[in-house]
Amino acid sequence: MSLKDYPLLSDWLTLKDGRLYVRTGKVDIGQRISTALVGIVRQELTLPSDAIEVETVRTDRSPDEGMTSGSNSIEQSGYALRLAAATLRKAATNMALARIGGRPEDLRLEDGAFQAPGSNLPLSILDLAVEVDFRQPVDESAPLMPQTDGVGFPMRGLTELVRGTYRFLHDLDVPNMLHARVPRPPHARAWLEDVDTKTVEALESSGIKVIRDGSFLAVAGPREWPVIRAAQRLSGACRWNVTESLPEGDVFNLLTRENATRLAVIDGSPRTDAPVPEPLRVVDVCARYERPFTMHGALGPSAAMAVWDGTKLEITSHSQGIYILRESIAESLDLAPENVVISYMPGSGCYGHNGADDAAYEAALLAMVLQGSPVLLKWTRDDEHAWEPYGPASAVELSAKLGTDGRLAAFSAEAIGGTFRGRPRSGPDRAGPAKLLANHYREASVGPQPGAPNMNRQGGLHRNLNPIYDIPETRFVKSLVTQMPLRTSALRCLGAALNVFGIESFIDEIAQLSGQDAFDYRRFHLTDPRALSLLDRLEAALSRHPKAEGCGRGIAYGQYKNAMTRVAVAVDLTVNDAAEIKLQTAWIAADAGRIVDRDGLIAQLEGGFLQAASWALHEAVTWDRDGVTSRDWDSYRVLRFPEVPAIHTDLIERPGDPSVGAGEASPGPTLAAIANAVYDATGLRMRRLPFTPDALTAAALAT
Repeated sequence: MSLKDYPLLSDWLTLKDGRLYVRTGKVDIGQRISTALVGIVRQELTLPSDAIEVETVRTDRSPDEGMTSGSNSIEQSGYALRLAAATLRKAATNMALARIGGRPEDLRLEDGAFQAPGSNLPLSILDLAVEVDFRQPVDESAPLMPQTDGVGFPMRGLTELVRGTYRFLHDLDVPNMLHARVPRPPHARAWLEDVDTKTVEALESSGIKVIRDGSFLAVAGPREWPVIRAAQRLSGACRWNVTESLPEGDVFNLLTRENATRLAVIDGSPRTDAPVPEPLRVVDVCARYERPFTMHGALGPSAAMAVWDGTKLEITSHSQGIYILRESIAESLDLAPENVVISYMPGSGCYGHNGADDAAYEAALLAMVLQGSPVLLKWTRDDEHAWEPYGPASAVELSAKLGTDGRLAAFSAEAIGGTFRGRPRSGPDRAGPAKLLANHYREASVGPQPGAPNMNRQGGLHRNLNPIYDIPETRFVKSLVTQMPLRTSALRCLGAALNVFGIESFIDEIAQLSGQDAFDYRRFHLTDPRALSLLDRLEAALSRHPKAEGCGRGIAYGQYKNAMTRVAVAVDLTVNDAAEIKLQTAWIAADAGRIVDRDGLIAQLEGGFLQAASWALHEAVTWDRDGVTSRDWDSYRVLRFPEVPAIHTDLIERPGDPSVGAGEASPGPTLAAIANAVYDATGLRMRRLPFTPDALTAAALAT
């Protein structure tokens, strides 16, 4: 846990100019974590929101909490900050008693100030905190304020966002700043043979700086529009060697056991010390579910700023992992890690690994050449769509043996796909630098390297591969295909989205074959009272809204990582004569333990629903031998506003239980609920995402 590595009060809280500053290693990518963390501290100290600020996350002073990923921020930063705030309150309480006397229970704490009975002289916690030694350890036994569910806090920065005054990284404008762009190869396997000398000379004579390092090219200049035009002109002056083209064909033909490194998965963890289990001897039902390469779909392209003063490299980035990025950039440039400082600034957020890390490294490369000048490098929409690391194409193969009562007697799941482990994390053979795009093209090139399996519990392809249901006999296998046609990395939920989609679609199919109700069949295999309560809540909500004529209705259930937020989802939809799916209404019931920020939790769950709906109906990366072809919002369709259904979200309040991660809990059940509703409406079992009109038509013709 974060508190173990950073045990001091000063690691988490500090005073400055009469305000309390929260320190965290988790970054706010739009998921409202800064709002939630301020809310946690506020509840312990009763301070008004404007008395608390969140310190900029920087590698030279913030706690290193690893990645902002896996829905861990509340459990890690939130836990540490709650105890830190309680420690500060305990110290301030003792100081207040020393000044005014009395007993601790006689003090009333309200609006960040203590007041004793019969006294009209409140003592502010912040005034008392000036004398607190912040170098003391966080007291894990400090008494906590009574836990209550978060009633909702104003989102930090919301006013500025609404008024259009919020400053994103892309908006930076500092003295002597240079703008930069990078002309790209036609595809990832091309390399630069030559650049027209006259074009380079003409650009440089106009004040544009041209930088070349092997096949890595860039232009920089003081004004943005001339730099954009220069990048276009330089791109046309390049001669690329395209002898090696991108592999074509159906990527799902690659996703086989024969092409994979296979590992047994036991208790949610891959094992090298156990044999791959044999298939089930008796199988009554089997199915394979598939997902294509998928983009993060960040609404704004990636960007970064960097400046090199000859000793220190300072980078501003919207990366979700600034510490691991610092290590890999330092290793790439032969710098000491302490001489690379990365500050987080919001850009276009995503859940996973988009182009942010690559843009930061490209800005750093240019800053090293253009010493003393801040370089603001921005990717284009074409860059982001064609060059970000995608969520990998993957499949999950399921089979089951049924008992005489129709219940599951044995269950097998094998996940097959590319790696989600593409972040620039340091390791043997320069593994970190090998994952930075520009290093593939520099004169002293590094990478790319074949994918390596994620061996963490509930990580990568095998996340949520084991169902939360009680089944007597189980078999789980992770099969990593290390050679894939496109670069891949972490995307929201990792393997959980496909695995829950597959499992919950499969459960629904078996229930239907057994002639049993979808809710009841799930209850037969559950003993967790919180899961049962959640299904009851969803069923009760649906009973108040009978399905309309012509609608299909589907349900699904999941618990993220089998340990975090429990979510049950229902969807009503229609399918018209053109095979177009129209989402009508959705219901979400969720149990996330203690609710810290109610509005934020609802936003996370509903946002996850909408992203999964987009995956279900539209999203798939396309390419041919000459490169990626889905390079804009027409060729890579995402869910649009007219397609958003009415969503009803019901939260179970558990103020006495720990808070658990919710940011990635709803997509998996959403995918399955949509697939199950499509079956209810059409009789078609859709097992490959996305469910486009062409896909539905093909499925109908195949029946």
